[in-house]
Amino acid sequence: MGEPIYHVDVPTDPHPLRGYAMVWTAALLFAVNGTVSKVVLESGITSLELTQVRSTGAFLGLAIALALIAPARLRVGIRELGFLVVFGITGLAFVQWFYFLSIHKLPVGIALLIEYVAPLLVALWARYVFHERVRRRIWVALALALVGLSLIVELWSGSSALDGLGVAAALAAALAYAVYILMAERGVRKRDPISLSCYGFGFAALFWLVVQPIWEFPFGRVDDSVSLLGELDSVAAPVWLLLLFVVVVGTMATFALIVSALQHVSATRVGIVAMLEPVAATAVAWIWLGEVLGAAQLAGGAIVLAGIVLAQTAR
Repeated sequence: MGEPIYHVDVPTDPHPLRGYAMVWTAALLFAVNGTVSKVVLESGITSLELTQVRSTGAFLGLAIALALIAPARLRVGIRELGFLVVFGITGLAFVQWFYFLSIHKLPVGIALLIEYVAPLLVALWARYVFHERVRRRIWVALALALVGLSLIVELWSGSSALDGLGVAAALAAALAYAVYILMAERGVRKRDPISLSCYGFGFAALFWLVVQPIWEFPFGRVDDSVSLLGELDSVAAPVWLLLLFVVVVGTMATFALIVSALQHVSATRVGIVAMLEPVAATAVAWIWLGEVLGAAQLAGGAIVLAGIVLAQTAR
């Protein structure tokens, strides 16, 4: 799952095509990362353990990069600490955990489609809590999202064919993702996106370290070679290499692409183009793992995406 779209100032000499190429690349990498993460989860690594690895790895990578390139950005005031702690735990720690839990229980594409209703929740929060002016299209977006989600989970069947825990985790991830976006929009008013994410991942890593001490992590499994499943079932890769992909390619590289894209394209447009992720993730999971969505679920996905686009442009 991608990181939230931060609002930064667009320079006077933007290159839109370059920016869109960065967003497309990030969305495709996020999509592949979803399937790679599912392979890791099927290897015996739990969603909590994978979240712990991603948070810790991303924090160390970003912290080292900032220490070498712009150490001044790592300075933090006492008054900021409370916000950064809540941001790291409520947003980053939980959104990742619920995301990994949902893709372990559900097809990757369905999990992402449910989670991507977060922009709609953000727009509703902005309207009723912050009392911001929100365009009337938000109500159309809400209706589309509800109809689309009911098709995705096949609500009419009485008992959904989807795993109940997976659906609950995806909805929880959507809520956590919305909190993450709202806090990130506030956080970048005083701090640059890179250092904000660095501290967010750092406090998320500390949180999981308390929940699951480092000595309880199954280090013995890291050297295991596991099947890549599906169409690549005959191919094996070490777990450590898959974890490295999740941290470096699926987190740090994609985040860098999104932040760089915001130097050329507005946040709203980046958010809309990033909707390629659930579409691409569905395609990758279908080609790689053989995960197939029914006709009603595909139709519901298209409706949800339409609602998300409206929600992205409602603020």
